[in-house]
Amino acid sequence: MPEEVILVDSHDKEIGSAEKTDAHVKGLLHRAFSVFVFNSKGEMLLQQRARNKYHSGGLWSNTCCSHPKPGESVDDASKRRLQEEMGFTCKLKKVFHFIYKSALDKGMTEHELDHVFIGKFEGTVQPNSDEVHSYRWVTIERLLQDLIESPDNYTIWFKLALQETLQHTRQLDALQISLPGTQV
Repeated sequence: MPEEVILVDSHDKEIGSAEKTDAHVKGLLHRAFSVFVFNSKGEMLLQQRARNKYHSGGLWSNTCCSHPKPGESVDDASKRRLQEEMGFTCKLKKVFHFIYKSALDKGMTEHELDHVFIGKFEGTVQPNSDEVHSYRWVTIERLLQDLIESPDNYTIWFKLALQETLQHTRQLDALQISLPGTQV
């Protein structure tokens, strides 16, 4: 059965749904989410998308990203997909959202209102090989250096969301605020 995404306006008001591939071919604005997970060392968990993904296959990206199903909240969808893609769950906090539109490979256009979540996790990662080719924990310094040296190895939404995500995690750390169920 074809997977559907939620079409939205620029204020995140639902205006309908569309088949996922069709939405990407036509560049329709739809709801999405991105999850950034950190460990107690401040390292970020990255995933390399499976090479057979319908777009951006083999590129490195944030811990998890996807789309809520019609009738599903972004909160519930982010937790569901984190388990489905990376094999674990953790408490997540929504920190911001943004809209972007960018041409992708395979004649597709990504046009998303992307809700960004952050979380902390210590434990075993068990990625789904249908979704994830590889994963790694990386220091922010090493990540930023690699983005300078090899920017084409990363997804567009990851590069767009990274700076603001890091600002939010620094603010939480500076204020000594813990994410729900975690300790800073």
